[in-house]
Amino acid sequence: MTRRLKLTEGTLPVLVVLAILLVALAFAGPAFNEPAGYLALLKRAAPLMILAIGQYFVIVSGGFDLSVGSLVTAEVVIAARLIDGEEGATAWVLLFMLGFGALVGLVNGLITTRLLVPSFIVTLGMLLVLDGAVFLWTGGAPRGALSDAFRTVGRSGFEVPLLGQVPWSVVLLAVIVVAAVFFMRGGTGRTLVAVGDNETAVRLGGGRVERLRTLAFVLSGLSAAVAAVLLGGFAGVSAQVGDGLEFRVITAVVLGGVLLGGGRGSVVAAMAGALTLEALFSLLNLLGVSGGLESAVQGVIIIAAVAYASAGSNLFRHKVVNQEKKNVKEETAAQQ
Repeated sequence: MTRRLKLTEGTLPVLVVLAILLVALAFAGPAFNEPAGYLALLKRAAPLMILAIGQYFVIVSGGFDLSVGSLVTAEVVIAARLIDGEEGATAWVLLFMLGFGALVGLVNGLITTRLLVPSFIVTLGMLLVLDGAVFLWTGGAPRGALSDAFRTVGRSGFEVPLLGQVPWSVVLLAVIVVAAVFFMRGGTGRTLVAVGDNETAVRLGGGRVERLRTLAFVLSGLSAAVAAVLLGGFAGVSAQVGDGLEFRVITAVVLGGVLLGGGRGSVVAAMAGALTLEALFSLLNLLGVSGGLESAVQGVIIIAAVAYASAGSNLFRHKVVNQEKKNVKEETAAQQ
C-alpha cells in the first residue's frame, strides 16, 4: 500500500498537467479533434519519451547523462555512412547502433564508478568527444543515406479502424514502456532507486552499487540508440539531429517529479513528463508563440526542480536534527 501511495504521489501531478494540455490542444487546433492528431503527437514524442526512460535510470540512481544528445547524432550519422542506401546492411547496422550505445554507456558508467569522476563531468566530456568525432568524420556535412527499411519504424505505420494510421514508433514505445515498468517493479529496479536514496545502506545490505550505476548508464546509452533509429527515420540524416536533447530530456524527467540527486521518482512519471513537454511545445506553436521560448521554459523547469530538491533536502535534514534533539532530551529525562 505504501509503495502505491508513493507512486501515485509522484505521478498524479504531471498526469493532471498532461490532461489539461491535451484538452487545450483539442481547442487550439483542429488536428486534435481526431485520434490521428494525438497519435501524431505520440509519434513526435516517442524519441524523447524513450530517452526519458534511460535518463530516469541514471538520475534516480544519483547521476546525470549529458551525452545522450551527441550520442543520438553520432548514431544517425554513423548509420547513414554504413548503410549508404543499401537495404541489406540495415539489420547489422541496427545491431551495431545498439552495441555502440551500450558501449558509450558502459564507458560513462565505468569512469563514473571506478575512477570516481562525477557523472556530470564524465558525460559532459563524452558529449564533447562525440561532437568532435562527428564533425571530424563528416566535416559538418553527413554523407551516406538511410535505407527505406531503416526509416520504416520512424515514419511509417499501419491502419487501425477508427484510429487511422498507428505509427510503428508508438508500438515500439509501448513495448519499451511495459518493459521499463516491469523492470522497476523488480528487485534490480527497486535497488536502483535505493542507491540514489541511500548508497551506504545499499552497500551494507550487500548491494553492488557500482554495477547498478553502470547498468543505469548502459540502459541510457541503449535508449539513445533506439531514439536515434526513430529520429533518423522521422527526420532523416543531420549533424544537428540530437542538438539540445540532453537538456530537453533532463527537463522532461524533472517535470515528471523525479528528484535530481536520486532516490525518488517514477518511470511512468518521467515518460509522462516527456509527453507533457512535447504537448506544451505543440500548444505554444499552435498559439503562435516563438519557438525561442522553448529554451526559456526548459530553463525555468530545471531551476525550479533544483530549488525544490534543495528545499526538500534542507527540510529532511531539519527533521533529522530535530528528531535527534528530541531523542537526546528523552534519554536525559529517563536517566534523571
